[in-house]
Amino acid sequence: MWTRWLALALVAVAWVHAEQCKPHKRPVCGSNSKTYLNHCELHRDACLTGSKIQVDYDGHCKEKKSVSPSASPVVCYQSNRDELRRRIIQWLEAEIIPDGWFSKGSNYSEILDKYFKNFDNGDSRLDSSEFLKFVEQNETAINITTYADQGNNKLLRGLCIDALIELSDENADWKLSFQEFLKCLNPAFNPPEKKCALEDETYADGAETEVDCNRCVCACGNWVCTAMTCDGKNQKGAQTPTEEEMTRYVEELQKHQETAEKTKRVSTKEI
Repeated sequence: MWTRWLALALVAVAWVHAEQCKPHKRPVCGSNSKTYLNHCELHRDACLTGSKIQVDYDGHCKEKKSVSPSASPVVCYQSNRDELRRRIIQWLEAEIIPDGWFSKGSNYSEILDKYFKNFDNGDSRLDSSEFLKFVEQNETAINITTYADQGNNKLLRGLCIDALIELSDENADWKLSFQEFLKCLNPAFNPPEKKCALEDETYADGAETEVDCNRCVCACGNWVCTAMTCDGKNQKGAQTPTEEEMTRYVEELQKHQETAEKTKRVSTKEI
């Protein structure tokens, strides 16, 4: 009997809550991220659903930006660079034709010279776009599919071409002479393992560091960072860095890297 009266009482309470709210507009945002017409509607919903809902702030709920500290920039790791280089060399070696009884074949250097002249725009240097056009002649070599998104894979290929150019670009003009091109793709050449520098420390390829919601990754000796706009609530009390501050931080990372590279070159020359 008491159980029945209690059930009727609860229904009555719910009905009272449903009938009490007036249709005046004073929107509030609930702790469940839902916008209500007024305070009464919020409490009415809490009563009817049996949920604990509080007023977060006055006004409509603001759309929360999905900021994920785990998001990483698209980068070409040394393993990606070396895999692309291995495929290119394998393709070129397959084109070697040995000398015959009555015909002259073609050696590795001559094959490279042929491709260099075909894709050079006349300045006797191959830039990244020309190098990429050369590599695109072989679909197997260029088919690096590290990412699910094809756009990211295309970006990855471009980054790995830059990483290959950096291997033998002795005057740092981001273009390769034929001799630099030959060195880059010389099967006997063993690319050195490059590390990133930060605050007197060195980090191996693939190492990561975070700046608020942005992640920086060490790839082929360079720090590469995302450029996301951070939500203040996800920064654990830190202020949102401006675009200028973020650029300055990345420049600082690269400055550390350049200093480390110069020191390494001086040490190598002394040896």
